[in-house]
Amino acid sequence: MPLLEVQNLTVEFPTRRGVLRALDGISFDINAGEVLGVVGESGAGKSLTGAAIIGLLEPPGRVAGGQILLNGSRIDNLSRDKLRPIRGKQIGAIFQDPLTTLNPLYSVGRQLVETIQTHLKLSDRDARERAVQWLEEVGIPAARQRIDAYPHEFSGGMRQRVVIALALCAEPRLVIADEPTTALDVSIQAQIIALLRGLTRDHGTSVMLVTHDMGVIAETADRVAVMYAGRIAEIGPVRDVVKHPAHPYTEGLMGSIPSLEHRVERLRQIDGAMPRLTAIPRGCAFNPRCPKVFDRCRNDRPELMEAGVTRAACWLYARGAAHV
Repeated sequence: MPLLEVQNLTVEFPTRRGVLRALDGISFDINAGEVLGVVGESGAGKSLTGAAIIGLLEPPGRVAGGQILLNGSRIDNLSRDKLRPIRGKQIGAIFQDPLTTLNPLYSVGRQLVETIQTHLKLSDRDARERAVQWLEEVGIPAARQRIDAYPHEFSGGMRQRVVIALALCAEPRLVIADEPTTALDVSIQAQIIALLRGLTRDHGTSVMLVTHDMGVIAETADRVAVMYAGRIAEIGPVRDVVKHPAHPYTEGLMGSIPSLEHRVERLRQIDGAMPRLTAIPRGCAFNPRCPKVFDRCRNDRPELMEAGVTRAACWLYARGAAHV
């Protein structure tokens, strides 16, 4: 049984002009110890998917359909009070900006100790010792001396290490990492990604890694889900999606990434822009930008279907498809 199962998840935002559908029937699962990358342009629905799983949708956003199962039990229909002990103990979270996660008024040690004691029955002394161990494990130098320092006394990269310790200190089964390296410079990004990968491997933790950076996905994930306009365009093993993309959108994404192996005069680009939620076209949402579009794409919306090793929401892979 997968650790996390997302089945036909739909998220809507009621507005004065009607209901906006931000996630439109997405389905995927994450196995124990697996890293699933979720990639796509801004507004594709990546972060919203993570927020729905953790139960942190901003009102008036709501789960309007489908279900989310953790260890086979539904969690999308739980009240905030019942979800609170699951968040932290079973599902950890790492966000883009550590300053929004860390309380500037409390030392990092106090925040770690409080998190540990919320989920584990430990004395003050044992919880503090556990906090020191976690700071050491995420690579904070002189952790025993720095445990009483405040967030502003750490650099951006060190703050993000503290956030990772905070997300993992209750030893959750699943971590939602939402753009965990975006605010950091490239050398620090590589360190944080290596740290996250090592820690999750050592502790057997599953990760949903949300990012717009395909390089981070290729370096870290086992499988990748490519999102477009609130739906999954393609999902499969990361190596296959990167080397042999099936969906024309994924192909465009890969073509826009510089390669060290092949020098080209000009990178490919995907013409146009992702549609607004108020103007998602009929049929396949990508059809106005797709170089391989044919009549069926403009009228019928494709579901995920077998496309070699991966699965793609594209009519090119329909059995007996007749297209031009």
